[in-house]
Amino acid sequence: MKYRTIGSDPATRREVSVLALGAMLFGTYTDEKTSYAVLDRFFEAGGTFIDTSNAYAYWADGGTGGQSEELLGRWMRSRGVRDQVVVATKLGARPLAPGTGFTDNPEGLSAKAVREAAERSRERLGVERIDLLYAHVEDRTVDPRETVEALGALVAEGAVGLLGVSNHAVWRVERARALAREAGVAGYEVLQYQHSLLRARPDVRSDAFPYGNLGSAGPELVTYLGAEPELTLVAYSPLLGGAYVREDKPLPSDYEHPGNPPRLEAARAVARETGATVNQVVLAWQLGGALPIVPLAGASSPAQLEENLAAVDLELTPEQRARLDEVA
Repeated sequence: MKYRTIGSDPATRREVSVLALGAMLFGTYTDEKTSYAVLDRFFEAGGTFIDTSNAYAYWADGGTGGQSEELLGRWMRSRGVRDQVVVATKLGARPLAPGTGFTDNPEGLSAKAVREAAERSRERLGVERIDLLYAHVEDRTVDPRETVEALGALVAEGAVGLLGVSNHAVWRVERARALAREAGVAGYEVLQYQHSLLRARPDVRSDAFPYGNLGSAGPELVTYLGAEPELTLVAYSPLLGGAYVREDKPLPSDYEHPGNPPRLEAARAVARETGATVNQVVLAWQLGGALPIVPLAGASSPAQLEENLAAVDLELTPEQRARLDEVA
């Protein structure tokens, strides 16, 4: 395994594995035995960075989420590894009642919601401090200053280490960071967005993203990261749910545009040259690029995890990387 540092403050920054493990479906669609097997293998391979949310997976059984956090808490206690892993979780999107979701009934990002959600996550995870806490989705009903100060207070109290943000418009991320500097509190240092070699159309609107595809790391976000070297991008769904390699997994509709076939063909060509899978090529491209990217890939079996782990040691030639960069 290889490692990188997230965060810029010497008091809170952490060294993490360059590959993060997504635990979204652990404890629901992925049963406890399998979840433990994947977590054990990830840790054995040197993996230290694990990602979840207090909302995962509310849609699995009509609940409100928290199952993934609870499973991770049990796993850390049973293995005695709490101090050897960095666990990230998120708040703001957890539905307030069964049968609802983050588009119609989320807990939101008010000061009260932030404090209560963070405390419940600490209880489910069984930790005194959350290593990395994200604002999961936007809440435009709340003054951003209120959210910023509530999150900053958690860091000041030692309940949270690092702060991150996910699925927000770039201008709102920058405004929040400016407000944090103004207030003298901790601000966002890790950004979590969907990012892969294939790109989604940024103009696609949905119930989840009525202002456009805010979950995707589009050109504006990539440019922002290039200008702010202290930030790290955690790239969720880098493998698009298996769509790169499985014919039964079609690309999402917002990926169906003329720019993606050349990207897919370039990845396939590099895979043939290296003897790797297309999934491994995509992960290796992210890992070795100029931007500070940590791919966040889930795994529902140890075999899937092994494929992802092998990408850490896949070295692309400068020419192969240049070809992928050109189409990206």
